[in-house]
Amino acid sequence: MPPLRRTLPPVLDTVPFPIDSLLPAIRASLDAHPRLVLEAPPGAGKTTQVPPALLDAPWLRGQKIVMLEPRRVAARAAATFMARQRGEQVGRTVGYRIRFENRVSADTRIEVVTEGILTRMVQDDPTLDGVGALLFDEFHERHLAADLGLALALDVQAQLRDDLRIVVMSATLDGERLASWLDAPRLSSAGRSYPVDIAHFPARRDEALEHHARRAVEHALGQHAGDVLVFLPGQREIARVDGALASAALPADVDVLALHGELPIEQQSRVLQPGPDGARRVVLATNVAESSVTLPGVRVVIDAGLAREPRYDPNSGFARLDVVPIAQASADQRAGRAGRVADGWAYRLWPQSQRLEPQRRPEIAQVELAGLALELAAWGASDLRFVDAPPPGALAAARELLERLGALDRDALTPLGRRMLALGTHPRLAAMLLAPTDPREQALACDVAALIEARDPLRSRSDALIDRWQALAAFRAGRIAPDASRSALAALDQAAKQWRRRLRLDAPPPGSVPAHALGDVLAHAFPDRIARQHPSDPRRYTLSNGRSAQLFDDSALFGEPWIVISELRDEARDARVLRGAPVDEARLAREFPQRFVSEDRVVWDAAARGVAAVRERRFDRIVLERRPLAKPDPARCAEALIEAVRDLGLDALPWTENLVQWRARVRCLRAWMSELGEALPDLSDAALLASLDDWLAPALAGKTRLDSIDEAALAEALKSGLDWSLRTRIDALAPVRTVVPSGMERRIEYAFDAETDTSLAPVLAVKLQELFGLADTPRIADGRVPLTLHLLSPAGRPLQVTQDLRGFWERTYPEVKKEMKGRYPRHPWPDDPWSATATHRAKPRGT
Repeated sequence: MPPLRRTLPPVLDTVPFPIDSLLPAIRASLDAHPRLVLEAPPGAGKTTQVPPALLDAPWLRGQKIVMLEPRRVAARAAATFMARQRGEQVGRTVGYRIRFENRVSADTRIEVVTEGILTRMVQDDPTLDGVGALLFDEFHERHLAADLGLALALDVQAQLRDDLRIVVMSATLDGERLASWLDAPRLSSAGRSYPVDIAHFPARRDEALEHHARRAVEHALGQHAGDVLVFLPGQREIARVDGALASAALPADVDVLALHGELPIEQQSRVLQPGPDGARRVVLATNVAESSVTLPGVRVVIDAGLAREPRYDPNSGFARLDVVPIAQASADQRAGRAGRVADGWAYRLWPQSQRLEPQRRPEIAQVELAGLALELAAWGASDLRFVDAPPPGALAAARELLERLGALDRDALTPLGRRMLALGTHPRLAAMLLAPTDPREQALACDVAALIEARDPLRSRSDALIDRWQALAAFRAGRIAPDASRSALAALDQAAKQWRRRLRLDAPPPGSVPAHALGDVLAHAFPDRIARQHPSDPRRYTLSNGRSAQLFDDSALFGEPWIVISELRDEARDARVLRGAPVDEARLAREFPQRFVSEDRVVWDAAARGVAAVRERRFDRIVLERRPLAKPDPARCAEALIEAVRDLGLDALPWTENLVQWRARVRCLRAWMSELGEALPDLSDAALLASLDDWLAPALAGKTRLDSIDEAALAEALKSGLDWSLRTRIDALAPVRTVVPSGMERRIEYAFDAETDTSLAPVLAVKLQELFGLADTPRIADGRVPLTLHLLSPAGRPLQVTQDLRGFWERTYPEVKKEMKGRYPRHPWPDDPWSATATHRAKPRGT
């Protein structure tokens, strides 16, 4: 980057803002209603004009206005601009608070804060004493902290402060939906804009982004007047494009400047001022320039169509910033930056055929929620009103992690959890920073926190965290490792200093440590990723959460018996260890004694179809030692068998046909005879599985295998709730067999449709000749249910299915007789089946 030319004096924008004409309506709305949705496009002036316009509102009564800005650059810029409008220094009437930086005083009445600061303010003082209004700027960005802040503010307003004003300001959000959800008025302002011509600047085949952007910049400088604003996803891409432009043939009076949240304040201020002496500028910016900050002189926008946005990364356990396509609303907003001062041009670096999502997805739907779960636990309520509710599965996983970290105990915040909350960082890092008691180790934890949060300072693929820390230690000693980035190491060193300052720690970072020292502190951040080497495969590790992970062939961690994994990648079989550190087992035993357990376990062994009884010593789900038990506890064996049935289903039991039929008979009677509903047990799958402990446990006493239960034991278990009289009545109402006119007993088949939960008609399969002389269909269940007759040929093949025997004799039998008589001549086929003698035999030979 070129050196700074000189420090510029403050410059005020004296041009009226489009929102000025709407300010009276905004004041009037808030006089009458405590909530407001304000839609205003970039350039309208909502960020810098609305807060001062409310200072003399009668409902404010001298209290503060707190405005939430999603980005640090925007928070500083907004506060600085409002202060200059008043002819004051920042920190007087207008101030700001961001992470590690505070510019407010006792006189401050407009306080611009970033998202984490607002959450802390509400958590520390739920009454928001001295605050009369909360303004949520750029709410369309849908950051998780903004959603949480709004939910907390609405709860405060509903429960404690009905006088609190809440204003949600947005450029591209669906204001109508939001106003309806908030039950709030909605006001809209015009923006300050001129026409912008939009074109797609095609990439060449396999062209890298930096070269594509360089050609677009060269074209824009050659074809158009004014400054050029280039939107890129992050610092890495800004550095690459800056390098590409350094070798380009740019005009001599063109300055190339960067704009992102990590820049020093002086450099940010320079970018936000016009170029000196008419010099043209190319500003390489992240999406921090998309809203809230104004870049004077921009006439051309070049948009890569990409942004780094939080996505939950299961590899690291954190939300990581991934490069993703922007939403259409963001693309429109970026293009509008070219039309602030005059007609402009916007060049898009993606194909015109590419379709973008209409709106940005809310972070709450796509990031890890441990921080949110911790905030909700501290607030003491989980039923807050969110614009988009947090996904239940992600929230449950977050609470499980917080319990492992010691922040929650049965959903209640612990003292440690409250201290973690005060640090304002991810709960994993907070737990790690608070765990050490030795100052030297605390300083090391600050280094590790910086290493985890920042980009990798090494260009090599080493999976050892100690390599990165040693590069940082060398940097502090004035040496730069050959494969290290100086700027990344400087950023790491600064982040570690900020953490030491935050912890009020005077101890300097150590100059050297053993490799396991990093793992000893890291274990408090990743208790679920403490891992032990597999006894039969030295490259494979079992994690404390029960999963497995594999080292790369060239791993620097090879041979370590215990490691803590800070980053891993899911693969088809085992995860891959991307980064970690060795940990001392003796240290684990001292710091996590409750996680080392010895117990006798009786579990279901699916391969053996029985229980396995072992004595185990474990660290969480890592088995350290296992040996068989000779005499397992019978009660625990029964419990294990019952759990097996719960998992496998009732079909795992040794059902016989008689038991299947008895169960069907009882279920059918419950359906046919309502007066027996209370007396007869519910033998549905759901009911039997829900009550296994009641009816099945006695049958399993002393058993170690499911198939060791015989029919008599299982039958008695099923019938255990029935007295003798009721069992007898079941046999009478739903008999197993019935006597047919031939004098023979024939079986009745019962069935129950589990899918529809309905009884099926009972079936009597019988040879036609055995029913001669019987006029009507037999019935059961006190005559309420007719049997379905499967009338069979002498060979046992079906002839007719009917529940109307009389109708069969009258209408169908003559045809059957005509067809069957020749086929089965030795069997009787009388003309009058009503008076014929029933038989199960053929006629004697010769008759």
